[in-house]
Amino acid sequence: MITIDAFVHILDLAGTFVFAISGAVAAIDRRLDVFGVLVLSFVAGNFGGITRDVMIGAVPPAALTDGLYLLVSVLAGLMTFFWYTDVGRLRSPVLLFDAAGLSLFAVTGAQKAIGFGLNPIMAALLGMLTGIGGGMMRDVLLAEIPQVLRSDLYAVAALAGASAVVIGDMFGLPYGVSAMAGAALCFGLRFMAIRYGWHLPTAHRSARKRTDADTSDDEDAS
Repeated sequence: MITIDAFVHILDLAGTFVFAISGAVAAIDRRLDVFGVLVLSFVAGNFGGITRDVMIGAVPPAALTDGLYLLVSVLAGLMTFFWYTDVGRLRSPVLLFDAAGLSLFAVTGAQKAIGFGLNPIMAALLGMLTGIGGGMMRDVLLAEIPQVLRSDLYAVAALAGASAVVIGDMFGLPYGVSAMAGAALCFGLRFMAIRYGWHLPTAHRSARKRTDADTSDDEDAS
């Protein structure tokens, strides 16, 4: 029978793979060469997990000691590079693969944090951080505003998925059940947010618009 640690490892590698594809697709969209594609694949697929491991003291991080993480990232990058046309047929491929990676990393991050003795709140937050880390660094390297700061229910979905794992652990549910429920909840929220434009409240007017309005008022007054 598969152990919890082995199951977490499998989910972690799966999350690495789909996040690496999102990084590769984004790199190809920006017309990077094959080396740039592989770099973005590794960063997107592993930065969240590396951040998680460093924060809980699991050093050196698994992504730097287990060759499977590098292999999975390179494989995802090369597959996307050579079969980009097939991947690109999917609707919003970066967003869909990003949502899948977000879901898997959120649940594995939370479970690993629980295993290292973190309290439920911190475990849920670390699961969220694991999920959003790779996408954030991918966007930073591409000189874009990270999706977590502008996308529909990005961090909220990751936090919901991680919280499901934490709650399941508190009630003694099998990890497989809570992990699947958390991943489904996270992916479902992101998919619905992408499809229907769900988002958190945003400011009605930007600072620039307020400045322009104030300047206009001053000119009218004079």
